Amino acid sequence: MKDQPPTIQFLRLKPDLNADIPLPRYMTPQSAGMDICAAVEKEAILEPGAISLIPSGFAIAVPEGFEAQIRPRSGLAIKHGIGLINSPGTIDSDYRGEIMIAVINLGKNRYTIRRGDRIAQMIIQRVYQARLNVVEHLDETERNTGGFGHTGL
Repeated sequence: MKDQPPTIQFLRLKPDLNADIPLPRYMTPQSAGMDICAAVEKEAILEPGAISLIPSGFAIAVPEGFEAQIRPRSGLAIKHGIGLINSPGTIDSDYRGEIMIAVINLGKNRYTIRRGDRIAQMIIQRVYQARLNVVEHLDETERNTGGFGHTGL
């Protein structure tokens, strides 16, 4: 039996001002992420290398035991070099403030974010808080302490 999906509560902030901004939504029946739209009051121009915090116009309540991850949209990344500076961003279940999208222009050209543009996607994931156990040593593995690039290129 499949787990039941969690219910996420959405609060539209400034409903009179942001009524034109779509709430996050899955764009296809099999989409993993919900697209998030920009709730900027005027165009936001991102010069190459610039970072900007873009409002979404909503807040959410994620059930305990889950998180919302904010991730870049692949089309914006490939076509324009637009990513998220802290990808993926985590929205904890006890956060109730506005969801803000920390975008970065990694491209070579300026990019304009307009009101209603789809700028990120939100994935809902189950999370666990781990118990920590301090030990004197760890069990050895075949990899052991092999780090970055230890298996070759």
